[in-house]
Amino acid sequence: MSLKKALLAATVLSLPLAAQAQPVTGLYVGAGVGTNYRESSSDSIALRPASGTTGSRVRTSTEWGYAAVGSIGWGFGNGLRAEVEGNYRQNQVEKLSQGTLRLGPGGGRIHQYGAMANVLYDFNMLGLNVAGVGITPYLGLGAGYVFSDWRAVRGANGRSSLRVDDRDGQFAYQAIAGVAFGLNSVVPGLSLTTEYRFMGTMDPELNANATSSLGVAQAGTYKPTNYNHSVLVGLRYAFNAPRPAPVMAPVPVAAAAPARTYLVFFDWDRADLTDRARQIIGEAASNARTVSSTRIEVSGHADRTGTAVYNQRLSVRRAEAVAAELVRRGIARNEITVQGFGFDRPLVPTAMGVREPQNRRVEIVLR
Repeated sequence: MSLKKALLAATVLSLPLAAQAQPVTGLYVGAGVGTNYRESSSDSIALRPASGTTGSRVRTSTEWGYAAVGSIGWGFGNGLRAEVEGNYRQNQVEKLSQGTLRLGPGGGRIHQYGAMANVLYDFNMLGLNVAGVGITPYLGLGAGYVFSDWRAVRGANGRSSLRVDDRDGQFAYQAIAGVAFGLNSVVPGLSLTTEYRFMGTMDPELNANATSSLGVAQAGTYKPTNYNHSVLVGLRYAFNAPRPAPVMAPVPVAAAAPARTYLVFFDWDRADLTDRARQIIGEAASNARTVSSTRIEVSGHADRTGTAVYNQRLSVRRAEAVAAELVRRGIARNEITVQGFGFDRPLVPTAMGVREPQNRRVEIVLR
C-alpha cells in the first residue's frame, strides 16, 4: 500500500472519532436566550407609621418572562472551563396580595441584571455521538452580583394599595446543567447549547409605599425572596478547535514501482520498541531486500500532549530506534533517512492535550 493510500485510509477511519466532541481548549465565547420563571416572592413588610396590617406578608407573583446571557471563557483541554458572564432577566408582575387581602391584578416589571463567574465541567469522556454530531453534557456552578430592579410594581384593592419602585444589588449564585451539540461539520469550534439554570440572590432590600384600608399613607421596607428558573438555547464558539484534515483527491502519476509503508506505534511518552513493533520492522526489513529497495524513509511522529520542542525530540528518538532495529536486521545505515515531525502531521486531528495512540507512530516507507 502506498503512503498516500495509507494516510487517506487513516484519515477516513479517524472521521468518526474526529466527529466526537473534543475538549474545549483556549478562548471561547457563548450566548443564549430563553424563558425565565421567577418563583413567587414573599416576605413581611415593615410599614411606618404602624397600622393593623403592619407585619403581614406581601406576596408577589409574576408571569413567565425571558432571559439572556453572554459569556467569555477559557477551556483547559481536560473538560474544565472557567468563564465570566453577563445576564439579564425580565418578568411582568401578575398580582400582589397582603395577608388575606388581594391587591388585584398587579402592574410593573421586575428586571434583573448582573455579572457572574462560573466554573463548568464537560463530560467529554462519555464519547456520545449521534449521526456524526458529538454530544457533551456539562454541569457548572457560579457566583456573582445581580441587581433586582422593580419598576412601578403596584397593586390596589379599594383604599389599600402597595407600590414598589426601587433597585438593590445582592450576592447571587447559580447552578447550570446543559448539553452541547458539536457543529464542527458546519463550522469548526461551533456548538449548539441547551441548558437549565437556577439563579438565586440574597433578599434585596426595596423601599415600598402603601396605603392602608383606613387611607393612611405609609412607607416601609420590603425584602422579597428571589429564585429563578431559566431554560436557554444558545451557541458557543471555541477559537482553538482543531480543523479536520482535508481529504485530497488522488492525483494521477506516472507508473512506477509502488512504495510500501509500514506503521510502528509507540506507548505514550515512550520511544522503546514493543514486541509487535519489532515484528513490523522485521517485515519491513525482509521486504526491503525482496523488492530491492533503494531508499528507506523513517519518519517519527508524536501526539499533541506536551510542548512542540519536546515532541520534536521525541519523534526523532522514535525514528532513530526504528532505524537501529532495521540496521540490526541487515539494512545498511546509508540506505536509511531519518526525520522527525513532532505533532505537526497527525493521522487523527485532535485538540492540544489529547492522547491519541494513532499519532504516536513511526512510518517506514520503502522506495
